[in-house]
Amino acid sequence: ANTRVGKTELLPTTSYKQTDLSKMESVQKLAPHQQQIFMKEMEQLQLKDSLTMYNNLVFRCFDSCVTSFRSKAMDKGEISCVEQCAARYIKMTQRVGLRFAEHQALQQAQAAQQQGQQA
Repeated sequence: ANTRVGKTELLPTTSYKQTDLSKMESVQKLAPHQQQIFMKEMEQLQLKDSLTMYNNLVFRCFDSCVTSFRSKAMDKGEISCVEQCAARYIKMTQRVGLRFAEHQALQQAQAAQQQGQQA
């Protein structure tokens, strides 16, 4: 039962407080065939995310840059606008990805520190 919020799907998890580190440990404890199934699902999610990003880029840049439909081809101004829009969108997506990775690393370090204090 997936929950939809806008265009984003929230996938159900077993525990929202479970750290990524312990999730990876859980995956490593799975049987080999279950690990393969898990990895295929992860690949499908990554592909879906890539396609979603591409579709959002195309929609956003086309919507803001293409203003005339008098010919089959875009004019030079529209082409330049689309190229700049796509470059900005990709840079923004990369920055968000880096910030997310930094946040995840910080959370993992905090979880490891808490586990060390409890032991």
